[in-house]
Amino acid sequence: MTIRTRLNLWYATILCLTLLLMAGLSYHEFVVEKRDPDPAEEVSAKQDLKDLVGILCETVLPAVVLGLVGGWWLTRQALAPVAALTKTAERIHERNLHEQLPRSRNGDELDRLTEVFNAMTARLHGSFQRIREFTLHASHELKTPLTILHAEMETALTEEPLTTNQREWIARELDEVQRLAKIVDGLTLLTKADAGQIQLKRELLQLDDIVRDIFADAQILAKPANIEVQLTVCEPSTIRGDRHRLRQLLLNLVDNAIKYNAPRGQVTIALTRVHESAELLVTNTGPGISSASLPRVFDRFYRSEHALSDTVEGCGLGLSIAQWITSAHNGSIKIKSATSAQTIITVCLPLAVGT
Repeated sequence: MTIRTRLNLWYATILCLTLLLMAGLSYHEFVVEKRDPDPAEEVSAKQDLKDLVGILCETVLPAVVLGLVGGWWLTRQALAPVAALTKTAERIHERNLHEQLPRSRNGDELDRLTEVFNAMTARLHGSFQRIREFTLHASHELKTPLTILHAEMETALTEEPLTTNQREWIARELDEVQRLAKIVDGLTLLTKADAGQIQLKRELLQLDDIVRDIFADAQILAKPANIEVQLTVCEPSTIRGDRHRLRQLLLNLVDNAIKYNAPRGQVTIALTRVHESAELLVTNTGPGISSASLPRVFDRFYRSEHALSDTVEGCGLGLSIAQWITSAHNGSIKIKSATSAQTIITVCLPLAVGT
């Protein structure tokens, strides 16, 4: 029950009790105290009762209606600022903490509360900004030593006379450096996206062509794991977007579907046109995702229990990047799964106007 409803109910209850009390006192005054066994007085009492009923109908009932309507209007006017603040506060999230709630500046309790809330969001905005700057600077500084390490290890593998054990050791270290470099690249991308520093191209693209290219890449990625990849349907779909980012989106989804799959499992890709959207489905026959993990799969660095227990490489940024790319193209992404069941990822992107 809302505050407005409670206030109206309380006001109506108090008003009715007051009116009942007034009616009772009036009845006692005009009727009870004038009762007399004398017939003439009895007729007078009956006339007084009729007069009282007439007075109640002519004055009390309109007063009740006016009081209820007036109370409702006063309650609405008093709570209108609360409704406005609520609507504005609902639009605030981690990316627009700089937005301020409107203040009445009349010095009342709501104005003071608004001032405190604005100060709190300003502090949060500053904290998030410092975190983004730190992450961006740290990622940038890590790129140079990682690039140097990568180049030196590759040179050592090709030029230095090494034993078999030494070569295997350097190859393992090179894999770890490459994995760390991917984490840094992903973190840099997301941090720049949060700060609004990435500008996407908006050109007409044939999404079906990109899907076919990714399907070919997926077959290569799936071959070592004996995973079967199928492209069941690929309808022509023209959209506006950034080819590089869309390829990155699809490759992330397909790569996840291959990595987190059952032995000799299957990955299915399908692209269809649904109303005014291009709908892409990526399905795999992996171990599935539990209901407890499902709400968090798009969180950064989050990995489900299967991802943590297996030997699959990953850092938990792939789906976060996929979600950002989809949102940047005014689309939506959702995942449906259950333990020991198929996992289905659905991406919907708006078709270009007139296609």
